[in-house]
Amino acid sequence: MKKGILIVVGLVVLALAGYTLWFDKAGAPQVAYTSIEGKTASTDSLKGKVVLVNFWATSCPGCIQEMPELKKTHERYAPQGYETVAVAMSYDPPNYVHAYVSDKQLPFFVVLDSQGSIAKAFGDVQLTPTSILIGKDGNVIKRFVGVPDFTELNGLIEKAIKA
Repeated sequence: MKKGILIVVGLVVLALAGYTLWFDKAGAPQVAYTSIEGKTASTDSLKGKVVLVNFWATSCPGCIQEMPELKKTHERYAPQGYETVAVAMSYDPPNYVHAYVSDKQLPFFVVLDSQGSIAKAFGDVQLTPTSILIGKDGNVIKRFVGVPDFTELNGLIEKAIKA
């Protein structure tokens, strides 16, 4: 009797794990982006690429700390189908964002989320830095709150690019 209960419990756990792996993937929200240079992109136009959406602000020490690593990561993986979308928070003064991007020569897509709609679409992001890694299929791979562990992030990017 005890062995039968353990088997049933084991099967339920396996069924839930299988469901989570196959059917319960969170898709990235449908969002349109316009860069500070006037270029446009959207969730749909980025499908087929591995994308890191990074919410940041010029007043955020962690954001400033991570930006050189984000730049290196972008430069390393962009030729393999990777894109970075850096979303400046609604409270960040546009002239500060423009000055920072120009000074640091950021090579990726930078967006001003002046109305906060992009942050809201991604789960009402309030804390910076927050980064969401999205696979080629448009599903969220991982959400990072705070400066990510770049060894882990780069490993996830490499795995997602090969998938």
